[in-house]
Amino acid sequence: MRIVFLGTPEFASCILDRLLQSEHEVVSAYTKPDKPAGRGQGYQYSRVKKTALLKGLPVVQPHSLKEDFARLASYEPDVIVVAAYGKILPSSILNLPPRGCINVHPSLLPRLRGPAPITGAILAGHKVTGVSIMLLDEGMDTGPILAQEHITILDHDTTGSLSNRLAEVGSHLLLETLSLWQNNQIVPRSQVHDF
Repeated sequence: MRIVFLGTPEFASCILDRLLQSEHEVVSAYTKPDKPAGRGQGYQYSRVKKTALLKGLPVVQPHSLKEDFARLASYEPDVIVVAAYGKILPSSILNLPPRGCINVHPSLLPRLRGPAPITGAILAGHKVTGVSIMLLDEGMDTGPILAQEHITILDHDTTGSLSNRLAEVGSHLLLETLSLWQNNQIVPRSQVHDF
């Protein structure tokens, strides 16, 4: 499948790297614009941008996805894969690819929706977390689930170590899910919203 990838931090970079090693054709990586960082306020690239540039993949950093719709549409993606992009996708983007927009979310949805599920799981004292592969809709992490995988939170886990393990699990689960999704072998299931 032709894929446009949207992501920003290390978690997303691991998933992009695995996608680039697969049989799928990743045609572009979207990431948030560079931001000034450090004492000198020099611009710092996101981890996804670093990975994409290293692999020779075109990088796009729009301030607004809505304003960048024509360029994104020109890539003619079969599916858009999202992992910790950091922006809500407008309905025009959600409806663009024929196979939808698939999100790799580092929690067992509907638990811990939103922007900081890894830290949230540790702070809440959860013993188990996992990855959800879901279809994006216009809500915040409310779309139907395509696949989930559980992992144990270890006593010594930090946000960084847990994020790395979830990225590894998520990248494998994404590839399995994309193959099944492409061949119409998955029936999306609605989230139970009264968790």
